[in-house]
Amino acid sequence: MNRRQFIEKTAFSGAFALGSASLFSFSNFNVPLKNIFKLKYAPHIGMFRHHAGENVIDQLHFIADQGFAAFEDNEMKARPVALQKEMAAVMEKRGLQMGVFVAHKIYWKEPNLASGKQDWREEFLQHIKESVEVAKRINAKWMTVVPGHVDPRKDMGYQMANVIECLKQASAILEPHDLVMVLEPLNFRDHPGLFLTKAAQAYEICKAVDSPSCKILFDIYHQQIQEGNLIPNIETCWKEIAYFQIGDNPGRNEPTTGEINYKNIFEYIHQRGFDGILGMEHGNSGEGKKGELAVIKAYKNVDVL
Repeated sequence: MNRRQFIEKTAFSGAFALGSASLFSFSNFNVPLKNIFKLKYAPHIGMFRHHAGENVIDQLHFIADQGFAAFEDNEMKARPVALQKEMAAVMEKRGLQMGVFVAHKIYWKEPNLASGKQDWREEFLQHIKESVEVAKRINAKWMTVVPGHVDPRKDMGYQMANVIECLKQASAILEPHDLVMVLEPLNFRDHPGLFLTKAAQAYEICKAVDSPSCKILFDIYHQQIQEGNLIPNIETCWKEIAYFQIGDNPGRNEPTTGEINYKNIFEYIHQRGFDGILGMEHGNSGEGKKGELAVIKAYKNVDVL
């Protein structure tokens, strides 16, 4: 499943029951419940729709009821302002920290940042300015940035310089507001031809931009496909990583459904003192309510002891 399909399809399926681990009550929205996980795992809209219904606000309450400390929403920027404000109020009331939203139009087939084309650069910077207002409205700190496609007519060195210059200008917009764009390398299988694919490449960009507002979103699913060597790459990039996202491989579903040893990875991240958010940008391996309960159970199983 690629990112476009993931964004369009925010509800998936599951096959296992939660067993002896019971759900918190979904009936009393006003009672703040203690976070039950050591790390800040962040579900997304649609992940628990069979339990909570289609209403976004009800889904936020359900997420909080399960003991999650955070929430992310790729589509937040496109939501009506009134709904953004309502969601922000619920997140504040329920103690949910806001994770990433997508900051700009992502070009999947065109080299918008790598090309150096002024029109594309200005469009991107305008999106960043708009995202500042969204971030203020929803009390967010991080926003996802994907630099777009490679430019086959330019040497990679020139493309890198174009991307770095564009992100320097974006950082100048974000820094006064203490906001952070997180660059997400994406894998060659789901997204062939994109400019940013590897952790080392994102690290190089962040070092060159040299701004607290330009950091790495380390998506464990994408990096397992792209290059593996997960913990050593996380260790090498550590000072530039501001955000993680999760998904097992194959399938891009919850931890324990694929080949990635998430228990070890989460233990490493926890031992390093990471206090940020880990976005649950994946589907559910099974259908309906059982699949949703399986997601919660999986995170309990791989969470730090």
